[in-house]
Amino acid sequence: MTDNLTKVENFNYGIEKIFDKAQDFLPINGTDYVELYVGNAKQAAHYYKTAFGFQSLAYAGLETGLKDRTSYVLVQDKIRLVLTTPLTENNTISEHIKKHGDGVKVIALWVDDAKKAFEETTKRGAKAYFEPIVEKDSFGEVVRAGIKTYGETVHIFVERKNYTGVFLPGYESWKSEYNPSSTGLKYIDHMVGNVELGNMNKWAAFYADVMGFANLVTFDDKDISTEYTALMSKVMSNGNGRIKFPINEPAMGKKKSQIEEYLDFYGGPGCQHIAVATDDIVFTIAEMRKRGVEFLHVPGTYYDTVLDRVGIISEDLQILKSQGIMVDRDDEGYLLQIFTKPVEDRPTLFFEIIQRKGAKSFGKGNFQALFESIEAEQARRGTL
Repeated sequence: MTDNLTKVENFNYGIEKIFDKAQDFLPINGTDYVELYVGNAKQAAHYYKTAFGFQSLAYAGLETGLKDRTSYVLVQDKIRLVLTTPLTENNTISEHIKKHGDGVKVIALWVDDAKKAFEETTKRGAKAYFEPIVEKDSFGEVVRAGIKTYGETVHIFVERKNYTGVFLPGYESWKSEYNPSSTGLKYIDHMVGNVELGNMNKWAAFYADVMGFANLVTFDDKDISTEYTALMSKVMSNGNGRIKFPINEPAMGKKKSQIEEYLDFYGGPGCQHIAVATDDIVFTIAEMRKRGVEFLHVPGTYYDTVLDRVGIISEDLQILKSQGIMVDRDDEGYLLQIFTKPVEDRPTLFFEIIQRKGAKSFGKGNFQALFESIEAEQARRGTL
Protein backbone atom coordinates (compact mmCIF):
# COMPACT_ATOMS: atom_id res chain seq x y z
CA MET A 1 0.00 0.00 0.00
CA THR A 2 2.83 2.40 0.86
CA ASP A 3 4.45 1.81 -2.55
CA ASN A 4 1.16 2.54 -4.32
CA LEU A 5 0.63 5.75 -2.35
CA THR A 6 4.17 6.84 -3.14
CA LYS A 7 3.53 6.33 -6.86
CA VAL A 8 0.33 8.38 -6.69
CA GLU A 9 2.15 11.14 -4.79
CA ASN A 10 4.97 11.11 -7.34
CA PHE A 11 2.43 11.29 -10.17
CA ASN A 12 0.70 14.27 -8.61
CA TYR A 13 4.05 15.93 -7.97
CA GLY A 14 4.93 15.45 -11.64
CA ILE A 15 1.68 17.08 -12.73
CA GLU A 16 2.24 20.01 -10.37
CA LYS A 17 5.83 20.39 -11.50
CA ILE A 18 4.76 20.67 -15.12
CA PHE A 19 1.89 23.07 -14.63
CA ASP A 20 3.86 25.26 -12.22
CA LYS A 21 6.48 26.00 -14.87
CA ALA A 22 6.42 29.71 -15.61
CA GLN A 23 8.51 29.38 -18.76
CA ASP A 24 8.54 26.55 -21.27
CA PHE A 25 11.39 26.70 -23.79
CA LEU A 26 9.44 24.40 -26.13
CA PRO A 27 5.77 25.42 -25.99
CA ILE A 28 3.62 22.90 -27.89
CA ASN A 29 -0.01 23.61 -28.71
CA GLY A 30 -0.91 20.01 -29.45
CA THR A 31 -0.49 17.15 -31.90
CA ASP A 32 -0.64 18.54 -35.43
CA TYR A 33 -0.80 15.26 -37.33
CA VAL A 34 0.43 11.68 -37.25
CA GLU A 35 1.85 10.25 -40.47
CA LEU A 36 1.88 6.52 -41.14
CA TYR A 37 3.90 4.95 -43.93
CA VAL A 38 1.68 2.24 -45.39
CA GLY A 39 1.76 -0.23 -48.27
CA ASN A 40 -1.43 1.05 -49.90
CA ALA A 41 -2.62 4.46 -48.74
CA LYS A 42 -5.84 4.43 -50.77
CA GLN A 43 -6.99 1.17 -49.19
CA ALA A 44 -5.74 2.17 -45.72
CA ALA A 45 -7.72 5.41 -45.98
CA HIS A 46 -10.86 3.43 -46.77
CA TYR A 47 -10.27 1.26 -43.69
CA TYR A 48 -9.78 4.20 -41.30
CA LYS A 49 -12.82 5.98 -42.73
CA THR A 50 -15.03 2.91 -42.54
CA ALA A 51 -13.85 1.40 -39.26
CA PHE A 52 -12.79 4.45 -37.23
CA GLY A 53 -15.09 7.13 -38.65
CA PHE A 54 -12.49 9.44 -40.18
CA GLN A 55 -13.43 11.89 -42.94
CA SER A 56 -11.60 12.84 -46.14
CA LEU A 57 -9.59 16.06 -45.80
CA ALA A 58 -6.66 16.45 -48.23
CA TYR A 59 -4.65 14.65 -50.89
CA ALA A 60 -1.21 14.90 -52.50
CA GLY A 61 0.14 12.69 -55.28
CA LEU A 62 0.83 12.56 -58.99
CA GLU A 63 -2.06 14.92 -59.68
CA THR A 64 -0.52 17.56 -57.41
CA GLY A 65 3.01 17.19 -58.76
CA LEU A 66 4.46 14.55 -56.44
CA LYS A 67 6.45 11.85 -58.24
CA ASP A 68 7.63 9.62 -55.39
CA ARG A 69 4.65 9.22 -53.04
CA THR A 70 0.94 9.64 -52.46
CA SER A 71 -0.62 10.92 -49.22
CA TYR A 72 -4.22 10.89 -48.04
CA VAL A 73 -5.14 13.06 -45.05
CA LEU A 74 -8.03 12.04 -42.80
CA VAL A 75 -9.64 14.05 -40.02
CA GLN A 76 -11.91 13.42 -37.05
CA ASP A 77 -12.42 16.36 -34.70
CA LYS A 78 -8.84 17.37 -33.68
CA ILE A 79 -7.16 14.21 -35.02
CA ARG A 80 -5.37 14.27 -38.38
CA LEU A 81 -3.95 11.07 -39.85
CA VAL A 82 -1.70 11.18 -42.91
CA LEU A 83 -1.36 7.89 -44.82
CA THR A 84 1.60 7.87 -47.18
CA THR A 85 2.59 5.27 -49.79
CA PRO A 86 5.70 5.24 -52.02
CA LEU A 87 5.27 5.26 -55.80
CA THR A 88 8.69 3.87 -56.63
CA GLU A 89 10.81 0.97 -55.45
CA ASN A 90 14.01 2.90 -54.72
CA ASN A 91 12.53 5.16 -52.10
CA THR A 92 13.19 5.73 -48.39
CA ILE A 93 9.49 5.19 -47.75
CA SER A 94 9.65 1.83 -49.55
CA GLU A 95 12.62 0.82 -47.41
CA HIS A 96 10.76 1.87 -44.25
CA ILE A 97 7.73 -0.27 -45.15
CA LYS A 98 9.91 -3.22 -46.17
CA LYS A 99 11.56 -3.19 -42.74
CA HIS A 100 8.70 -2.16 -40.46
CA GLY A 101 5.45 -2.83 -42.29
CA ASP A 102 2.73 -0.20 -41.86
CA GLY A 103 3.64 2.06 -38.96
CA VAL A 104 4.03 5.56 -37.56
CA LYS A 105 6.84 7.59 -39.10
CA VAL A 106 5.98 11.16 -38.04
CA ILE A 107 4.52 12.53 -34.82
CA ALA A 108 4.04 16.18 -35.81
CA LEU A 109 3.80 18.82 -33.09
CA TRP A 110 1.94 22.10 -33.53
CA VAL A 111 4.10 25.03 -32.40
CA ASP A 112 4.05 28.82 -32.78
CA ASP A 113 7.69 29.00 -33.93
CA ALA A 114 9.09 25.95 -35.75
CA LYS A 115 12.52 27.49 -36.31
CA LYS A 116 12.95 28.24 -32.61
CA ALA A 117 11.67 24.78 -31.65
CA PHE A 118 14.28 23.24 -33.96
CA GLU A 119 17.07 25.46 -32.61
CA GLU A 120 16.17 24.85 -28.96
CA THR A 121 16.07 21.06 -29.37
CA THR A 122 19.12 20.65 -31.60
CA LYS A 123 21.31 22.79 -29.35
CA ARG A 124 20.30 20.47 -26.52
CA GLY A 125 21.39 17.39 -28.45
CA ALA A 126 18.60 16.42 -30.87
CA LYS A 127 19.73 15.11 -34.27
CA ALA A 128 18.25 16.98 -37.20
CA TYR A 129 15.81 15.20 -39.50
CA PHE A 130 15.53 18.29 -41.66
CA GLU A 131 16.27 21.98 -41.05
CA PRO A 132 13.51 24.61 -41.07
CA ILE A 133 11.81 25.01 -44.44
CA VAL A 134 9.14 27.48 -45.55
CA GLU A 135 6.42 25.99 -47.75
CA LYS A 136 4.13 28.39 -49.61
CA ASP A 137 1.04 28.42 -51.79
CA SER A 138 -1.85 30.80 -52.43
CA PHE A 139 -3.19 30.19 -48.89
CA GLY A 140 -0.06 31.42 -47.13
CA GLU A 141 2.95 29.66 -45.68
CA VAL A 142 3.83 26.89 -43.26
CA VAL A 143 7.20 26.51 -41.54
CA ARG A 144 8.31 22.98 -40.66
CA ALA A 145 11.44 21.39 -39.17
CA GLY A 146 12.20 17.89 -37.95
CA ILE A 147 14.26 16.02 -35.36
CA LYS A 148 14.96 12.31 -34.92
CA THR A 149 13.78 10.26 -31.94
CA TYR A 150 13.77 6.51 -31.10
CA GLY A 151 14.25 4.13 -34.02
CA GLU A 152 13.18 5.79 -37.26
CA THR A 153 10.38 7.79 -35.64
CA VAL A 154 10.65 11.57 -36.03
CA HIS A 155 9.03 14.71 -34.67
CA ILE A 156 8.19 17.48 -37.11
CA PHE A 157 7.49 20.94 -35.69
CA VAL A 158 4.67 22.62 -37.63
CA GLU A 159 4.06 26.38 -37.56
CA ARG A 160 0.86 27.24 -39.39
CA LYS A 161 -0.21 30.61 -37.99
CA ASN A 162 0.16 32.22 -41.44
CA TYR A 163 -1.70 29.51 -43.35
CA THR A 164 -5.39 29.10 -44.22
CA GLY A 165 -5.23 26.11 -46.58
CA VAL A 166 -6.81 22.71 -46.08
CA PHE A 167 -3.67 21.06 -44.67
CA LEU A 168 -0.20 21.94 -46.01
CA PRO A 169 1.10 23.57 -49.20
CA GLY A 170 1.19 20.95 -51.93
CA TYR A 171 -2.07 19.34 -50.80
CA GLU A 172 -5.45 19.84 -52.34
CA SER A 173 -8.90 19.28 -50.86
CA TRP A 174 -9.95 15.64 -51.07
CA LYS A 175 -13.60 15.50 -52.04
CA SER A 176 -15.20 12.10 -51.53
CA GLU A 177 -18.78 10.90 -51.76
CA TYR A 178 -17.96 8.26 -49.15
CA ASN A 179 -17.69 9.75 -45.67
CA PRO A 180 -19.07 7.47 -42.94
CA SER A 181 -20.26 9.17 -39.77
CA SER A 182 -17.89 9.88 -36.89
CA THR A 183 -17.41 7.33 -34.12
CA GLY A 184 -16.89 10.14 -31.61
CA LEU A 185 -13.09 10.29 -31.49
CA LYS A 186 -11.90 13.72 -30.30
CA TYR A 187 -8.13 14.07 -29.96
CA ILE A 188 -4.91 12.16 -29.35
CA ASP A 189 -4.50 11.54 -25.62
CA HIS A 190 -1.02 9.98 -25.74
CA MET A 191 1.29 7.94 -27.96
CA VAL A 192 3.44 5.08 -26.69
CA GLY A 193 6.95 4.21 -27.88
CA ASN A 194 8.59 0.79 -27.52
CA VAL A 195 12.38 0.69 -27.18
CA GLU A 196 14.94 -2.04 -26.52
CA LEU A 197 15.90 -3.32 -23.08
CA GLY A 198 18.12 -0.75 -21.36
CA ASN A 199 17.01 2.20 -23.54
CA MET A 200 13.96 3.47 -21.66
CA ASN A 201 15.99 5.78 -19.43
CA LYS A 202 17.97 7.04 -22.44
CA TRP A 203 14.83 8.16 -24.26
CA ALA A 204 13.14 9.45 -21.11
CA ALA A 205 16.25 11.59 -20.63
CA PHE A 206 16.00 12.71 -24.27
CA TYR A 207 12.49 14.03 -23.71
CA ALA A 208 13.52 15.64 -20.42
CA ASP A 209 16.81 17.21 -21.51
CA VAL A 210 16.16 17.92 -25.19
CA MET A 211 12.46 18.75 -25.19
CA GLY A 212 11.88 19.95 -21.62
CA PHE A 213 9.36 17.22 -20.76
CA ALA A 214 8.86 15.97 -17.21
CA ASN A 215 8.47 12.40 -15.97
CA LEU A 216 4.88 12.06 -14.72
CA VAL A 217 5.10 8.52 -13.43
CA THR A 218 7.28 5.42 -13.69
CA PHE A 219 6.00 1.84 -13.78
CA ASP A 220 8.41 -0.99 -13.07
CA ASP A 221 8.16 -4.74 -13.63
CA LYS A 222 6.29 -5.13 -10.33
CA ASP A 223 3.53 -2.87 -11.65
CA ILE A 224 3.26 -4.31 -15.17
CA SER A 225 3.77 -8.06 -15.13
CA THR A 226 2.18 -11.49 -15.13
CA GLU A 227 3.56 -14.91 -14.35
CA TYR A 228 5.23 -14.95 -17.77
CA THR A 229 6.12 -11.43 -19.00
CA ALA A 230 6.81 -7.92 -17.81
CA LEU A 231 7.66 -4.43 -18.99
CA MET A 232 8.78 -1.09 -17.58
CA SER A 233 7.53 2.34 -18.59
CA LYS A 234 8.16 6.03 -18.01
CA VAL A 235 5.50 8.57 -18.95
CA MET A 236 6.91 11.86 -20.25
CA SER A 237 4.79 15.00 -20.67
CA ASN A 238 5.36 18.48 -22.05
CA GLY A 239 4.81 21.72 -20.13
CA ASN A 240 1.07 22.14 -20.67
CA GLY A 241 0.31 18.42 -20.43
CA ARG A 242 -1.15 18.20 -23.94
CA ILE A 243 1.60 15.88 -25.20
CA LYS A 244 2.25 12.64 -23.33
CA PHE A 245 4.69 9.97 -24.46
CA PRO A 246 5.00 6.80 -22.38
CA ILE A 247 8.27 5.00 -23.21
CA ASN A 248 8.23 1.20 -22.74
CA GLU A 249 11.04 -1.33 -22.55
CA PRO A 250 10.84 -5.09 -21.93
CA ALA A 251 11.72 -6.57 -18.54
CA MET A 252 13.02 -10.04 -17.80
CA GLY A 253 10.33 -12.74 -17.74
CA LYS A 254 9.79 -16.43 -18.34
CA LYS A 255 8.49 -15.82 -21.88
CA LYS A 256 8.68 -13.22 -24.65
CA SER A 257 6.87 -10.03 -23.68
CA GLN A 258 4.61 -7.94 -25.91
CA ILE A 259 7.45 -5.39 -26.20
CA GLU A 260 9.90 -8.01 -27.46
CA GLU A 261 7.30 -9.30 -29.91
CA TYR A 262 6.78 -5.75 -31.19
CA LEU A 263 10.53 -5.11 -31.57
CA ASP A 264 10.97 -8.39 -33.45
CA PHE A 265 8.17 -7.80 -35.94
CA TYR A 266 8.64 -4.04 -36.32
CA GLY A 267 12.36 -4.44 -36.76
CA GLY A 268 13.36 -2.10 -33.96
CA PRO A 269 11.93 0.69 -31.78
CA GLY A 270 8.78 2.48 -32.84
CA CYS A 271 5.34 3.73 -31.89
CA GLN A 272 3.39 0.88 -30.28
CA HIS A 273 -0.01 2.48 -29.97
CA ILE A 274 -2.00 5.67 -30.42
CA ALA A 275 -4.46 6.50 -27.64
CA VAL A 276 -7.44 8.51 -28.87
CA ALA A 277 -10.00 10.14 -26.60
CA THR A 278 -13.78 10.09 -26.74
CA ASP A 279 -16.53 11.69 -24.66
CA ASP A 280 -18.75 8.60 -24.90
CA ILE A 281 -16.74 5.39 -25.01
CA VAL A 282 -19.80 3.13 -24.98
CA PHE A 283 -21.11 4.74 -28.18
CA THR A 284 -17.65 4.82 -29.77
CA ILE A 285 -16.87 1.15 -29.14
CA ALA A 286 -20.33 -0.05 -30.13
CA GLU A 287 -19.94 1.83 -33.43
CA MET A 288 -16.42 0.58 -34.05
CA ARG A 289 -17.41 -3.03 -33.35
CA LYS A 290 -20.27 -2.73 -35.86
CA ARG A 291 -17.73 -1.48 -38.42
CA GLY A 292 -15.40 -4.42 -37.95
CA VAL A 293 -12.76 -3.17 -35.48
CA GLU A 294 -11.44 -6.03 -33.34
CA PHE A 295 -10.64 -5.48 -29.66
CA LEU A 296 -8.70 -7.44 -27.08
CA HIS A 297 -10.86 -9.81 -25.07
CA VAL A 298 -11.18 -8.94 -21.37
CA PRO A 299 -11.85 -11.95 -19.12
CA GLY A 300 -15.41 -11.85 -17.76
CA THR A 301 -14.09 -12.38 -14.23
CA TYR A 302 -12.48 -8.90 -14.46
CA TYR A 303 -15.91 -7.37 -13.90
CA ASP A 304 -16.65 -9.44 -10.80
CA THR A 305 -14.45 -7.23 -8.61
CA VAL A 306 -13.86 -4.05 -10.62
CA LEU A 307 -16.36 -1.94 -8.67
CA ASP A 308 -14.73 -2.99 -5.40
CA ARG A 309 -11.55 -1.41 -6.75
CA VAL A 310 -12.88 1.71 -8.53
CA GLY A 311 -16.00 2.54 -6.54
CA ILE A 312 -19.10 4.26 -7.93
CA ILE A 313 -19.20 5.02 -11.66
CA SER A 314 -21.92 6.55 -13.85
CA GLU A 315 -21.91 3.80 -16.46
CA ASP A 316 -23.84 0.53 -16.37
CA LEU A 317 -21.29 -2.18 -15.58
CA GLN A 318 -23.15 -4.77 -17.65
CA ILE A 319 -22.92 -2.54 -20.71
CA LEU A 320 -19.20 -2.03 -20.11
CA LYS A 321 -18.78 -5.79 -19.76
CA SER A 322 -20.67 -6.44 -23.00
CA GLN A 323 -18.30 -4.08 -24.83
CA GLY A 324 -15.12 -5.18 -23.02
CA ILE A 325 -14.42 -1.68 -21.64
CA MET A 326 -12.15 -1.51 -18.58
CA VAL A 327 -12.27 0.99 -15.71
CA ASP A 328 -9.62 2.45 -13.41
CA ARG A 329 -9.51 5.24 -10.83
CA ASP A 330 -6.94 7.65 -9.43
CA ASP A 331 -7.37 10.44 -6.89
CA GLU A 332 -8.61 12.82 -9.62
CA GLY A 333 -11.41 10.63 -10.94
CA TYR A 334 -11.75 7.58 -13.15
CA LEU A 335 -11.16 6.54 -16.74
CA LEU A 336 -12.55 3.99 -19.17
CA GLN A 337 -10.35 2.32 -21.77
CA ILE A 338 -10.12 -0.46 -24.31
CA PHE A 339 -7.45 -1.63 -26.76
CA THR A 340 -7.81 -2.80 -30.33
CA LYS A 341 -5.99 -5.77 -31.73
CA PRO A 342 -3.15 -4.80 -34.12
CA VAL A 343 -4.56 -2.94 -37.12
CA GLU A 344 -2.33 -4.73 -39.62
CA ASP A 345 -1.02 -8.28 -40.05
CA ARG A 346 2.23 -7.70 -38.18
CA PRO A 347 1.50 -7.68 -34.42
CA THR A 348 2.73 -4.11 -34.02
CA LEU A 349 0.63 -0.92 -34.13
CA PHE A 350 -2.71 -0.81 -32.29
CA PHE A 351 -5.06 1.83 -30.89
CA GLU A 352 -6.35 2.58 -27.43
CA ILE A 353 -9.73 4.25 -26.97
CA ILE A 354 -9.95 6.21 -23.73
CA GLN A 355 -12.51 8.35 -21.92
CA ARG A 356 -11.26 10.37 -18.98
CA LYS A 357 -13.71 11.33 -16.27
CA GLY A 358 -11.25 13.32 -14.19
CA ALA A 359 -8.46 10.72 -14.05
CA LYS A 360 -5.05 11.79 -15.32
CA SER A 361 -3.35 8.41 -14.98
CA PHE A 362 -3.01 5.53 -17.45
CA GLY A 363 -5.03 2.61 -16.09
CA LYS A 364 -2.52 0.94 -13.80
CA GLY A 365 -5.30 -1.11 -12.21
CA ASN A 366 -6.04 -2.66 -15.61
CA PHE A 367 -2.48 -3.68 -16.43
CA GLN A 368 -2.92 -7.25 -15.17
CA ALA A 369 -6.06 -7.92 -17.22
CA LEU A 370 -4.58 -6.15 -20.24
CA PHE A 371 -1.38 -8.18 -20.10
CA GLU A 372 -3.29 -11.43 -19.79
CA SER A 373 -5.38 -10.48 -22.84
CA ILE A 374 -2.27 -9.61 -24.85
CA GLU A 375 -0.55 -12.84 -23.78
CA ALA A 376 -3.59 -14.82 -24.91
CA GLU A 377 -3.25 -13.24 -28.36
CA GLN A 378 0.51 -13.91 -28.36
CA ALA A 379 -0.16 -17.56 -27.52
CA ARG A 380 -2.57 -17.79 -30.47
CA ARG A 381 0.15 -16.34 -32.72
CA GLY A 382 2.79 -18.68 -31.29
CA THR A 383 5.02 -15.77 -30.24
CA LEU A 384 4.71 -15.88 -26.44
